[in-house]
Amino acid sequence: MRLLISFAALFLSVTLLQLSSGGIAPLDALSGLASGFTAAEVGLLGSAHFLGFFIGCWWAPRLLGTVGHARAFAAFTAAGTIGILMHMLLVAPLAWAGMRMLTGLCVAGCYTVIEAWMQARLTNATRGRAMGVYRLVDLLAGLGAQLLIGVLEPASYVSYNLLAILCSAALLPLALTRSAEPVTMAAPRLRPVMAIRLSPLAAAGVLVAGLSGASFRMVGPLYAQEVGLATGQIALFLAAFVLGGALAQYPVGWFADRFDRRHVLAWLSLLSVGASGMTVMLADGGSTAVLGAAVVFGMVTFPIFSVSTAHANDFATPDQAVELNASLLFLYATGAIASPLIVSALIAALGPAAMFGFISAAHLGLLAFGLYRMRMARRAPRQTRYVYTPRTSAIVGRLLRNGRERAAPDRR
Repeated sequence: MRLLISFAALFLSVTLLQLSSGGIAPLDALSGLASGFTAAEVGLLGSAHFLGFFIGCWWAPRLLGTVGHARAFAAFTAAGTIGILMHMLLVAPLAWAGMRMLTGLCVAGCYTVIEAWMQARLTNATRGRAMGVYRLVDLLAGLGAQLLIGVLEPASYVSYNLLAILCSAALLPLALTRSAEPVTMAAPRLRPVMAIRLSPLAAAGVLVAGLSGASFRMVGPLYAQEVGLATGQIALFLAAFVLGGALAQYPVGWFADRFDRRHVLAWLSLLSVGASGMTVMLADGGSTAVLGAAVVFGMVTFPIFSVSTAHANDFATPDQAVELNASLLFLYATGAIASPLIVSALIAALGPAAMFGFISAAHLGLLAFGLYRMRMARRAPRQTRYVYTPRTSAIVGRLLRNGRERAAPDRR
């Protein structure tokens, strides 16, 4: 209990930040459609968010060494608040894309500060419990953020103002904490080539996870509206995806610790194709069927990122772990930047089912590549412990490193 109290300020900041940043994506999609944006322009907003996120992942660790944790957090929070508040002042697709870059920058920068603060204060004795609570807080806040769209009116100044208030409020817990700022650590280098060389399959897995996850989160509201869901139902549709991903973490982790992770990735890819087809077939089956399909889709696609990062870490030495995880996040962001724009254009040209056609194609490619790697490469000599890996900042690997180093028992 004392441990949780000591991190209460950080966890409260995470909750407020997740509510504001998670709520802006579906609100922007529905607001853009209400304001006359095309499907491609709505997709551009999602791509711009992840572009800002990528810039923040690279820049934030370097900024910490220049101005310190508290000032960096204040600057990133201000950028996010400005990006949210400006929406109703200038309603234009390219302007909103610039604003979404600011909110993506805010997310990456703030999470970098929070995780650097946690890393400096955690010990080996407290790391497991603290990370468990941190991941739970992040998931629950992400779930709540998707439900916010059910009470926020699209294209309304009041709606954006409420999200801006939440973003600004994330500054208060850290600003008022009496804990001393931690010492700034060296920023990890982004070396995607190293990640690809260590595990080509893991690199492909995180890329596909970015393609599918960003498509659903950023363009999902457009799909849901096309298949006839009301605004409140769209909120449940997005939340169902997050809920499914949360529910799947333990069972998928159990399999990933006991079997060859290449097999686990192959099965998840095959099930993702099936879930995509099921979602399309149930589009006319009523809201309950669509929501159920979203839960299943989240269960089979959401864990692919964590299984892929675990597989990559099986081949890494301890001194490579931090840079490896930062590089995998770079590959994830690459897929996440591209997919919303591609998927929205496909929906505009071919209809809403094209979204899941694109996702199915990506997972079929991952499945084929996984089968090829099973034939061409040996299994990892050891397996590190599976952990749910948040896609939050380039330094999250430091928080997870000790947990991964405790190797899971080999049950071959």
